[in-house]
Amino acid sequence: MHTIAMKRKETHQVFRSPDFYILLFFVLSFIGWLWEVGIFLVVEHRFVNRGIYVGPYLPIYGIGGILIYMILHKLHEHPLCTFVLSMLLCSVVEYWTSVYLEWKWGMRWWDYSGYRLNLEGRICLVGAVAFGLGGVLLNCYLMPLYMKGYHRLSRKVRIVLSMILIVIFTIDAAYCAIEPHRV
Repeated sequence: MHTIAMKRKETHQVFRSPDFYILLFFVLSFIGWLWEVGIFLVVEHRFVNRGIYVGPYLPIYGIGGILIYMILHKLHEHPLCTFVLSMLLCSVVEYWTSVYLEWKWGMRWWDYSGYRLNLEGRICLVGAVAFGLGGVLLNCYLMPLYMKGYHRLSRKVRIVLSMILIVIFTIDAAYCAIEPHRV
């Protein structure tokens, strides 16, 4: 019984080593990329590499997911509360990311103007609901799976993998700072 309680407590710790967050960031960024590419495949019947980077990741999903984990981890047994707070948290992140990208590059990477209940085309209710569902999925179900995978890797492998991903991402970010990928 004590072991189960310890594992549950460990699953929802917030203060962890940097490789934990680096790997989580890339896993969530890749899942976000798959999600958006999948939407375009279904809706427009074509492959569209979403985002400003060339690589298969959307950092907004990684950042949003880490924020959900860090802020809402104690609510993993309360899906409704996680849903509402994920909606709000991710909508704020999405809104300000849109503002920043438009300020920085003079263009928008997404526009929800055609959706009902949108705010300046930057966020909308449908997107907020999707982020709420994603937050529940992440916080209540996927984090234990991530923990298992993370702990199966040795510390050395996790650090090397983190460094490789950071180097690839840094090169991609440097390239896209000069020539951003346009959707």
